[in-house]
Amino acid sequence: MARLAAFLIALTGLIALTGGVSAALAQQAPLDCNSCHETSRELLKSVHGSLTCDTCHDQVTAYPHPAKMPKPACVTCHEVQAREQMNSIHGQELKKGNGAAPECTSCHGGSHEIQQATTEAFRKAVPGACGACHGDVEARYKAGVHGAAAANGVKDAPVCTDCHGEHSILPKNQAASPVNRSNIRETCGRCHGDVRLASRFGLPPDRLTTFDFSYHGLAARGGTQAVANCASCHGFHDILPSSDPKSMTNARNLPQTCGRCHPGAGTRFAIGTIHWLEGNKEPGFVRWVRLFYIGVIPLTIGLMILHHGGDWIRKLIRLRFRPGSHARPGRGLSDREIAHEVRMYPFERVQHALLAISFLVLAWTGFALKYPNSAWSAPLLAWESSWPVRGTVHRIAAVIFVACGVIHVVSLIVSRKLREHWFTLLPKARDFREGMGQLAYNLALTGKKPEVSSHSYVEKVEYWAVVWGALVMGLSGILLWFNNWSLAWLPKVWLDAATAIHLYEAILACLAILVWHLYSVIFDPDVYPLDTAFLNGKSPRHRREAAPPADAALIQPQSVNKQAGEDSSQL
Repeated sequence: MARLAAFLIALTGLIALTGGVSAALAQQAPLDCNSCHETSRELLKSVHGSLTCDTCHDQVTAYPHPAKMPKPACVTCHEVQAREQMNSIHGQELKKGNGAAPECTSCHGGSHEIQQATTEAFRKAVPGACGACHGDVEARYKAGVHGAAAANGVKDAPVCTDCHGEHSILPKNQAASPVNRSNIRETCGRCHGDVRLASRFGLPPDRLTTFDFSYHGLAARGGTQAVANCASCHGFHDILPSSDPKSMTNARNLPQTCGRCHPGAGTRFAIGTIHWLEGNKEPGFVRWVRLFYIGVIPLTIGLMILHHGGDWIRKLIRLRFRPGSHARPGRGLSDREIAHEVRMYPFERVQHALLAISFLVLAWTGFALKYPNSAWSAPLLAWESSWPVRGTVHRIAAVIFVACGVIHVVSLIVSRKLREHWFTLLPKARDFREGMGQLAYNLALTGKKPEVSSHSYVEKVEYWAVVWGALVMGLSGILLWFNNWSLAWLPKVWLDAATAIHLYEAILACLAILVWHLYSVIFDPDVYPLDTAFLNGKSPRHRREAAPPADAALIQPQSVNKQAGEDSSQL
């Protein structure tokens, strides 16, 4: 009996002890959440299926827990995405207290049923998710080619997040936004510059390169924000193929599309081809212009190099190996008289200075548009996003250049002295003979050095090349400067041709200055290190000539000395 009593007492103690431990464990270990929350099925199917409840609900410490518990913070695991979202336009609205602004669950759904963002179903649902707030935009998007393709399950078709971003969505006026004007090319180019995608969907693979080749593309690369980009012409949400009558790029709608920047464009003539490259859909007129200059530039500069190269070698041999041969006195004018011959009057020297400065500025600012990524373009383009410094400086220099030409013509009309000086630059039949004879002599094709005029073919080539270049560059530049008028009254191909002429003529002019003019005034051994005519009006060249000028008989010594004495009184 005593044993039975002891057994019962021990059993009772064991039961009591077991109950106490169970109660303590009940306070520490979670119960089956599914007994109260029927979410296990959804959770297992979601991207969070591998997590336990307390991974997110770590604030629950007692069971049963209070009815109202704070929502789990996504930032605990998704720190980067949460930070991007808070800095986005949506996060800023939440900070302002806008209860309608989206948070994580607005786009991703509840945390228990959230799906992988990379799944086709999730991607296909993006337009609808954004459309919950942006319904009008969703409707336009679905009407466009991108929306239709996405709805048909084309996984490469862009949805809202491809262009606007995902968590870090910013207003379009912020520079970091993918849809900011400065970033549109890169945003559209991710697909339209992809050769693989272009081949798969039968799209033109050169849309990015042809845009970059155009004025709009060059100016945009230089930082200008006021030029047209992809969205300016094609739209953005309701983009349609050009064959669609409602498309902004349909031939019938181009006057309206282009007219938003260029009033009247295309109202009298068809706009024509927009996306083209040299040799690829290039307008015929432009092609002939390009081929003309491709032939003229090498031929012209090549002859200049041959002429001056041969001249330099002959003079080098004469000065190095026959040092006394150049000291023979020439016939005609004496050394003293020739030394005082006036080559440029004061007024002409002022014109020359203005012309030279404006030419250099025009070359710098012009080629900065064509080559915006060059180091020498950087100072001009530093402020281009806020103020068109390059274009403004270019046009000011153009006005000065043209004004010099007008003043030059007026001065010839009103000043007899300048007019008589100008007569020496008029082309004459002997200029061609002198030039060919000198070229043959420089190339050692003949041993006789020809006699040349005091104002020879060398000066005449320079002078009339400037006249020709000023006319061509001036006319083409006016068409480009006043492009609204040009597009309203002329076919667009005229503007394309003017652009090509302006570029190639600039290349020809710069090369001619470098090869022909700089040799004549600097590197020619007869004037090295500098022909000072542009500074004091007198050139050292004639002091060293072995042969007399062909027109020496026309120059009277007394008139030369008189001109020298009156030098300071000229215009």
